[in-house]
Amino acid sequence: MNSSADFTERQTLLIVDDTPDNITLLSGLLKNRYRIKVATEGERALKIAAVDPPPDLILLDIMMPGMDGYQVCQRLKANPYTADIPVIFLTAKAQIEDEEKGLEFGAADYITKPISPPVVLARVATHLMLKNARQFLRDRSAYLEQEVQRRTRAVGAIQDVIIAAMASLAETRDNAAGGHIRRTQHYVRALAKKLQTHPRFASFLSDETIELLFKSAPLHDIGKVGIPDRILLKPGRLTAEEFEIMKTHAILGRDAIVAAEKHLNTPESFLRLAREIAYGHQEKWDGSGYPQGLAGDAIPISARLMALADVYDALISQRVYKESMQHDQAVDLIRAGKGQHFDPDMVEAFLEIADEFKVIAAQFADRQEKAEPSSG
Repeated sequence: MNSSADFTERQTLLIVDDTPDNITLLSGLLKNRYRIKVATEGERALKIAAVDPPPDLILLDIMMPGMDGYQVCQRLKANPYTADIPVIFLTAKAQIEDEEKGLEFGAADYITKPISPPVVLARVATHLMLKNARQFLRDRSAYLEQEVQRRTRAVGAIQDVIIAAMASLAETRDNAAGGHIRRTQHYVRALAKKLQTHPRFASFLSDETIELLFKSAPLHDIGKVGIPDRILLKPGRLTAEEFEIMKTHAILGRDAIVAAEKHLNTPESFLRLAREIAYGHQEKWDGSGYPQGLAGDAIPISARLMALADVYDALISQRVYKESMQHDQAVDLIRAGKGQHFDPDMVEAFLEIADEFKVIAAQFADRQEKAEPSSG
């Protein structure tokens, strides 16, 4: 004999039929294997099906007074809570078109009366097994999706740590770098978001790419770790010879990132944009920049964004060899650099969000600077 524990673990069937003899027959056939619930009309069946937990399968008569079985099935499938419950029609309607209609309404199967007990038992067992398999796959899929999201977050955290560790090297060499790094990465993100729908940039500036640009921007000056202190920390303007040495930071930065990428051993490193930025942010739209003298669209988009952000911040920042420039003056100089130093479309986008740059500058101002860049 089955214990009460076995009984509570059984799957539940809902029998819907307005004929007592049919209910007695089906209940007697199935009660030793399943928990049985009964409804003698459609509205009652819908209420029972909507109770938590819902039945695992419904055996549904078609010809009933009031709401017929087709209508019951239609409403079950329209309700997200009951839509996945398998429905097997049990009916005396034996025409092919009746069966087609039942399946069109979403029934899993169609059995004609008088019923064959072995057929009913087999069909019920089969559809419960299929339901369990679908549920298992859904649960497994949900678990895998959660696991992918967890691991993606973990990988993202590792990437952030690697980039932050590399960027901190530049900060240790240059006391002014900390605020500059944080400001420029926010400038880059703001400008990229403004350009996200621009025809020239839309295919490149996905949400994922913009986030990676934000993470990568702090590495634009990583190559300065290889510049001698007498030049990097010089309290004044550089000589022509010293400036030539300073210019090598773009190459040194690229080489440092390439060396890091080799250890990652992946076909497309998350540092690829950082490499482009470090190597190309000193290039100019008209080809007069360094280290390669690239011009126009030959300069990576990431580097063009960084170039504008870097120059704006250099202009509004105070250094030992220069005073800070007013925000409006810096905006005017970037406007003047349209088509020469900077990508023309990027300058137009910058001019539309220049006030946002000003807010970012104030938010991440260096301690020795004013709370916000002055305006003209």
